[in-house]
Amino acid sequence: MTNPEKGRLVVVSNRVGPLTDEGKAGGLAVGLADALKRRGGLWFGWSGETSPEGTHSPEKTEVFGGTALTTIDMTAEELDGFYHGYANRSLWPLLHYRLDLVQFDRQSDRIYRSVNQRFAARLAPLVNEHDLVWVHDYHFFYMGSELRQSGFKGRLGFFLHIPFAPPEILSALPAARDLVRSMLAYDLIGFQTAQDRRNFANFCVHELGGEKLPGDRIRVGGRVVQAAVFPIGIDAEGFSRFAVSPEAGEHEEMLRDLARGRLQIVGVDRLDYSKGLVERLLGFERLLEDYPENRGAVNFLQIAPLSRSELDAYIDLRAELEGLAGRLNGRFATLDWTPIQIMTTGFTRRALAGIYRAARVCMVTPLRDGMNLVAKEFVAAQDPDDPGVLILSRFAGARAELQDALIVNPYATDEMARALQRALTMPLDERQRRHEKMRAKVFGGTAAHWCESFIAALESAEIDAGWSEDLAAADPLAPA
Repeated sequence: MTNPEKGRLVVVSNRVGPLTDEGKAGGLAVGLADALKRRGGLWFGWSGETSPEGTHSPEKTEVFGGTALTTIDMTAEELDGFYHGYANRSLWPLLHYRLDLVQFDRQSDRIYRSVNQRFAARLAPLVNEHDLVWVHDYHFFYMGSELRQSGFKGRLGFFLHIPFAPPEILSALPAARDLVRSMLAYDLIGFQTAQDRRNFANFCVHELGGEKLPGDRIRVGGRVVQAAVFPIGIDAEGFSRFAVSPEAGEHEEMLRDLARGRLQIVGVDRLDYSKGLVERLLGFERLLEDYPENRGAVNFLQIAPLSRSELDAYIDLRAELEGLAGRLNGRFATLDWTPIQIMTTGFTRRALAGIYRAARVCMVTPLRDGMNLVAKEFVAAQDPDDPGVLILSRFAGARAELQDALIVNPYATDEMARALQRALTMPLDERQRRHEKMRAKVFGGTAAHWCESFIAALESAEIDAGWSEDLAAADPLAPA
């Protein structure tokens, strides 16, 4: 039942649900499901479908107890400009510090803002000032500003699941000032790491003439907002149960059988240039070069489900990765040993838990990542009596909490090889000691804790009346 004193929790994200974790839900869904069930509320976003009506399409609503899942469509043009274009060709590479891959296009910028405007217009009649509205991720930077312009005066929060680039990178975006000014419509802005928060604050100060205030607050003009750090977690108890499920057991046994007594290294990532997959394979190659005793003694399995495979950057990455793996296998393989296996098919989270449990080493080595929940899932899946070793990039948000992993610079090939050798030869007592400390972090900083912390901070955030349409970005439909 909805608590009338607190009002509903209203969540906005690109994709909606699920409300139950059946082995497919990610960190966002896991974190929000319980809060929505307890408090009652609305989860609003894209239906995953296109139609001629697009954002003018009839709402589709499913109700589960006190929670409604409400979605609308997009037109093919809206989807291409908003999602494939601006979100994933401009914002995604930019926020992951990849200026070399960014594509700036005025038309996709206009469509992105227009979709934000339309989603806000469709949500506005469904909310009231007592609701707590929580907007998620880089798809909806402008959503808060558009909701304010529609007349919403309630509490507005925003959480960014990916990195926030420093001013010297973000300012390359032609609409960078518009984007950050629009974020000032939110009362609370959450980031994964202290570095991301600093980058946002520095942009406000150096590009918008703002001022840092005590208590995580930032003033820009007449507007004061709170920007704070809320590292996301996983359902650690749930994932540890997955690791001992029959499906996990089957995959654990299968991987051990295939390894035939060899030590197993695994990586699990979407096929994305931010994940450092090429650098990871180069580190493995250097291991076999510098520590030849590992030839024939270790297997490397990289699971890399296809992601945004229609974009050129991802097509090029797949070709490069498969070419590199083929070269390394051609160089080192013997009649009874193939060092590298790459799989672009996906697995359920229960199956992944079993794969993690069978691995001696898990490599989580992104070039830049907001958090990276694979690192936390690997820790949760381990057998505490015989745990594997986590190798973690210094550029992953999870590094702040998982300091007992082997921390590496993924650009430093020799360093990657040394970390692999250390992980493969690490004594049991050191593996147990490191795992115990990381396990405490993962089980303490869960998805539920992340969600509760953000909601509590938003409820107690100081509401500042200084926002005005002067801070809003220019009308995206106005003539250029």
